[in-house]
Amino acid sequence: MDHTNLPGTLDQLLLLPRESESVEFKSNWDDPDDIGQYLSALANAAALERRDRAWLVWGVDAATNSVKGTLFNPFAEKGEGHQPLIMWLTHLTLPRPDFKFHELTHPDGRVVMLEIHPPRTAPLAFKGVRYIRVDSHKVKLAEHPDKEARLWEGLAGSEDWTGVAVPEAALDDLDPEAIEFARIKFTEYLIKSEPDDSRHEKIRTEAKSWDIPTLLNKARITKQGRITRSALLLLGRDEAAHFLARADAKISWILRDTKNRAAASQHFGIPFLLGTEKVFARVRNVAIEHMPDGTLFPTAVRQYDAWVIREALHNCIAHQDYQLGGKINVVEYPDRLVFSNLGQFIPPSVEWMLEHQSPPEHYRNQWLIDGMIRLRMIDQVGSGIRRMFETQRERFFPLPDYTIDSAEPGPPRVEVAIIGEVLDAKYTQMLITRSDLELHHVLLLDRVQKRKPLTKDDARVLRALKLIEGRAPSYFISAKVADWTRQRASYIRNRGLDDTYYQRLVIEYLEKYGQASRKDLDELLLPKLPDILDTVQKANKIKNLLQAMRQAMLVQREGPRSKAIWRLLARGREALDKRGPMQGD
Repeated sequence: MDHTNLPGTLDQLLLLPRESESVEFKSNWDDPDDIGQYLSALANAAALERRDRAWLVWGVDAATNSVKGTLFNPFAEKGEGHQPLIMWLTHLTLPRPDFKFHELTHPDGRVVMLEIHPPRTAPLAFKGVRYIRVDSHKVKLAEHPDKEARLWEGLAGSEDWTGVAVPEAALDDLDPEAIEFARIKFTEYLIKSEPDDSRHEKIRTEAKSWDIPTLLNKARITKQGRITRSALLLLGRDEAAHFLARADAKISWILRDTKNRAAASQHFGIPFLLGTEKVFARVRNVAIEHMPDGTLFPTAVRQYDAWVIREALHNCIAHQDYQLGGKINVVEYPDRLVFSNLGQFIPPSVEWMLEHQSPPEHYRNQWLIDGMIRLRMIDQVGSGIRRMFETQRERFFPLPDYTIDSAEPGPPRVEVAIIGEVLDAKYTQMLITRSDLELHHVLLLDRVQKRKPLTKDDARVLRALKLIEGRAPSYFISAKVADWTRQRASYIRNRGLDDTYYQRLVIEYLEKYGQASRKDLDELLLPKLPDILDTVQKANKIKNLLQAMRQAMLVQREGPRSKAIWRLLARGREALDKRGPMQGD
């Protein structure tokens, strides 16, 4: 299609026999959430079908493919919080979507066309959820693993840049000090991975005896003795950086004063295995002497946790898109550290990472990440981001602030700010007094203390738990911390229990009775779900729980969905044997 000729494009779309995976017709429909979900679904469908556009068209009768006209005006519509619709959609969709609304005057009425470009690096997610089209229906991508796998395969495109061998590079281009430090860290990795203590000394002896090619091959730094780009990034001599062009393999540390003026700076090249420690040494991690009420911390505490600094910096190295040609930046302000790297954020959202506590299925720099895991630079199980949040929470400091692909010009980037001061004394008191709050609730409270907006649902949850007061958008953290003891029972009812608890209920039921219908499982679980959830949310909670158990091979569903029977699988019985039966409810 000639997309520069919009009337002609509309005519060609109207000639289609019906709606398709990448074409949807609407009349005057204007629900913002639905538009966001269709934006994700149509974009991902276009990527899956290798189409250069998808289209969402208002003013067309889907039954007859005829123009009827529309009153929908995307330039006047609002999203949540009265934010302009287009800006609202852009901010809630990751990676940042490429779309444009067009207005056309047709002989039979006004038409609005939403032109959607397919994503290039990762499936589009709206509000942290990825959608796809099945025929002309919008569904969640996670419910169709085959389509999801094909979509990722298509988006992956070329091979991993960090795993490519550099024929001109040799072992002499690697830094000897970095190699010996790599031997130490890889030995630590092997020992940590071996539960049998009696084998640890043998591991140390073997690791000391390996020659350099054997060491680097085993640590997945080189490939059959060939120097990879990953090897140069982690262990290369500074003068070998030319092998990585056009990548700018540097970490820049910049110190700014209270007026945002650069007070000092330094640039660190490869090898990154040693360079990160040099960056860490430049950070002025000063002690904070006074905290809220003067008695919360009897001794001084550092502004930043050392592990959090290293984790944020190592994440930048692991996920930088080196082909974009930019540096990694660490900017130190009097009250915060800001780390940034270029490239799209691959998971659906930071909230998704915190909720799932597992690594995404796809990484940009898989070979580099494999090596960093074996050199103990990053966490093997993908829980580093969550641990950063938990560490800040345990220190009673504000949670990390992620800015993903900001509206600034230039290539996509990810930025995380670690705040080194108390912003709201009531937030700190809340964390101290209510130590068993779920991380999700702490995350929402953190938004309140930073004066960030809450959705209506989020505000409703915090109000039900008596954590906030005030009216939208000016919420504030409740000062009634002392009431927590009396509110504990109500809080537990509203908070609900860990998914593991509900899974065990299902497993024990199936073990005892052999099978269950969805009605049986609803009767089992509904009375135990949090009071804060409405009927639809409770039904979705059970559906998602069963789906997760099925994907984990704990249970299986037999028969059509409407009359499905659920049975226990061997892995579910193994899980029950390991955990033991529950003692009551």
